[in-house]
Amino acid sequence: MPIILFGCIMMLAGTKLMAQDYKTLPPIIITPTTSYVPEKVWKSFQSYCTNAQNAEWYRLNKKFLVKYMTEDKKNQAVFGKRGRLIYNISYGYENNLPEEIRKQVKSTYYDYNITGAIKVTQSKRTIWVVNVEDAKKMILVRLEDGDMDEIENYNKI
Repeated sequence: MPIILFGCIMMLAGTKLMAQDYKTLPPIIITPTTSYVPEKVWKSFQSYCTNAQNAEWYRLNKKFLVKYMTEDKKNQAVFGKRGRLIYNISYGYENNLPEEIRKQVKSTYYDYNITGAIKVTQSKRTIWVVNVEDAKKMILVRLEDGDMDEIENYNKI
């Protein structure tokens, strides 16, 4: 009898779970484009990223995503259809950090190695996300306008 009762409870619970209403976000469609990048977008990219190499363009709904290299860093930027830069992300390492950012991170995480640095530029904001690690921990630190916040802290297994 307890097995039958357990089975009935599980069936009712399953029915209840399946009846939940899930909302989904509209899909973002990214398609490679080699045929048409509007002149305003192209000129804006050239003026913003003067030393860009190996640019690959993608259509991102009504915007344009470009992935490119500068020196030793991978980058990606999104431009609006009229050429306005929406954001730029640059992926680097400790040697790519400005000295004041590196010193700020090292003043708190002096026993840690800086293993990655991401610079996000959007409008008039510059945000750094820095990955620091030691043998036991991995920590993500966010820096903006002189403020530093720990956003993730993981124990290594």
